[in-house]
Amino acid sequence: MGMMQGEMFVAMPSLVSLLAGIAILIWPRLLNYIVAFYLILMGLVGLVSLL
Repeated sequence: MGMMQGEMFVAMPSLVSLLAGIAILIWPRLLNYIVAFYLILMGLVGLVSLL
């Protein structure tokens, strides 16, 4: 079970980046929101991994 969580934390930034890139190509005006969401999400993932 612990290995699955570790793999998820490694795959999550890649998946989020891919989805964000596609969304930016489709809706360029979403760039600010996507970047803000990505930064908040990566900050939360970093904090959770420290616990």
